[in-house]
Order: sequence, then C-alpha cells, then structure tokens
Amino acid sequence: MLGYRFSQFKPQPNDGKTPFENLLNVFMQLLTITSGDVQEALEWLNNLDRQYGMTSDEYGMGDFIQDLKDKGYISEETPGGALSVTAKSERTIRQSALEEIFGKLKKTQSGNHHTPVPGSGDELSSDRRDFQFGDTLEQISMTESIRNAQINHGIGDFTLMENDLEIVEKEFKTQTSTVLMIDISHSMILYGEDRITPAKKVAMALAELITTKYPKDTLDIIVFGNDAWQIQIKDLPYLQVGPYHTNTVAGLELAMDLLRRRKNKNKQIFMITDGKPTCLKEGIRYYKNSFGLDRKILNKTLTLAAQCRKIKVPITTFMIASDPYLQQFVREFTEVNQGRAYYSSLKGLGNYIFEDYQRNRRKTF
Repeated sequence: MLGYRFSQFKPQPNDGKTPFENLLNVFMQLLTITSGDVQEALEWLNNLDRQYGMTSDEYGMGDFIQDLKDKGYISEETPGGALSVTAKSERTIRQSALEEIFGKLKKTQSGNHHTPVPGSGDELSSDRRDFQFGDTLEQISMTESIRNAQINHGIGDFTLMENDLEIVEKEFKTQTSTVLMIDISHSMILYGEDRITPAKKVAMALAELITTKYPKDTLDIIVFGNDAWQIQIKDLPYLQVGPYHTNTVAGLELAMDLLRRRKNKNKQIFMITDGKPTCLKEGIRYYKNSFGLDRKILNKTLTLAAQCRKIKVPITTFMIASDPYLQQFVREFTEVNQGRAYYSSLKGLGNYIFEDYQRNRRKTF
C-alpha cells in the first residue's frame, strides 16, 4: 500500500465564484459605505475596475449592472427613474455583514440560549432526578427507570413503581430583549476615520444573527445625535452621520422606554459610541457643550445609568476611542450601572459584541 501522497494545494481562481458573484460582494460593501446610494456605489465600482481590472472582455460592468436589475438587487421603479436598492439587496447586505463579523457561527432553527439553570425547556440535559408530580412522559428515562425497577423488585415478577421512575432534566432557556444604541454624531467621521460604517456592519450582523439564530429574542435599534429615534433593521444600510452633538441621555431614555414594553426578563442595552455626552434637551432648547465633560450633562447621564441598574438593565458600552479622559467617563458610567465597557478598535468591535451578547444570554439579570 502506497498510503497518502501530498502535493501543494492550488486553489481554483476566485474559489469557483462567477464574475457576477465577485463583483456583487464588492458592490454590497460599497453600498454600506455609501449608505445605500446605488449611483455612487457604481461610480466607485467603475473606478476600482479601471484601477484593478475587475471585469473582462467576456463580462463587463454593463453586464453586471444588467444582472443586478434582472436578479432583483436594484430597481429603476422610482419617480425619477433613479436606481434604488431593493429588499433583496438589504437582506444580502445583512447576510454579508453576518458572514464577515460572525463568520464562524452556524445558522440554527433554535431561537434560545442555554443557561446553567434546569427548568422548562425543549432540550434534554445530562442531569437525572427522581420523578415528581407534574413531570411529562417525554422526560422519563425509560432505560434508567426499567433498570431501577429490576434492581428494586427483581426480574422474576417485573414491576414498575413511581419511585422507580427517573427523569431527564431539561435545559432552561431564556429570551433576551436587546436595545442597540448607535452614535451618529459628527465625531463618528472626524479625523479622517470612518467609524460609522463598522458600527453599521456590526448592527446588521447582530440583527441578522438574532432574527436567524435566536428568533424569539427581540432587538430594537436606536440612533442618537441631538435627539434619539428608533430605526428599523431595513434602515441600517442607509444610516448616515449628521451634524449632531451626542445626546446620550435621549438615547438611554428611549432605550428604557422600549425595554419597559418588553415582557422578557432578560433585558440589556448595547451602546456604540466614540465620544462623550455633549448635548441635553431641556424643553424645546438644546443645552450643548462640546469642549469637555460638562458636569450638568454628565450628572444626568449617570442618573440614567443608575436607574437602569435599579431595574436590572445592564449597559454594555463599546467605546471606539482611546482618549484617557473619555475612558475615565466610561469607567464612572460603567461603575454606576455595574455593566461592562470595552475600549475597542473598529476591527474587534464585532467579536466583543457577540461575546457579550452570548454571555448575557446565559444568565437572568
């Protein structure tokens, strides 16, 4: 027998993908960066094609655009005939974000997370206990129960009594209500660094993860600048930074209001931001201070953090900035709420959010 022979692995060009699939992947990334502007994304794609030769004589950019229309990714059914994104593209963008950020996860039909607490659930554990009134027939371990009957009563005259029955414990599973707060203040694009695009990708990945893997969980998404308002999952690709200050108070108040309506016992807030609170609304007037940690704004923000702690809503802050005085604020905010804080680079943001989401799903607050 010769056994196995190994040679150098030579992958197929483009991993066997068609020219359309390769261009589609880049196009979806550009749509995220351009906040859903099809025309701008195609212009960027044309520039990339001229620079890197992404198309060929057999399949050109015109063929790709026509395929986008034929396959339902873009549409011209607008009043001015301009190209627009379809629901299919929105879903594809979310799926691409999920693959990019949480690529090692597998999609399942189960929508629940395990906890270390036994109880009512639909998945059997390895724990055993004696039968109790109210246990269902499906929980009885027939093999163990018959073995107990033979030990207790002998095999000559087989008898199965109540005290012979052994129950397989079930895993208790929880549902979680999450509010994701995204900072869209002007600082998210300052200093030549695009922070809003990674934040959008993480939000889309988390939304796709929850709707596919944990469909019984709920996810509400809030954006906050001078004010705070709720957006739908389908709106995420179009999210843009505005000429706003950072009204963290408005975001927290809206998040708390949304969570009060949820019946789940597990509730949590994720906040993605890169700066300090700089704005507060007093009636119809905005109180603003962009030059430092204003004590008036800070005290109101910390008061809300304490209120969230009182109603058992932990806040996990993902700070994508490294300024020491901002980190000091986040530490104080986190201590008051007894939540968590991550001082994350844009590259590691997705991993942090997934790990914390999974951790919080395993316990009851």
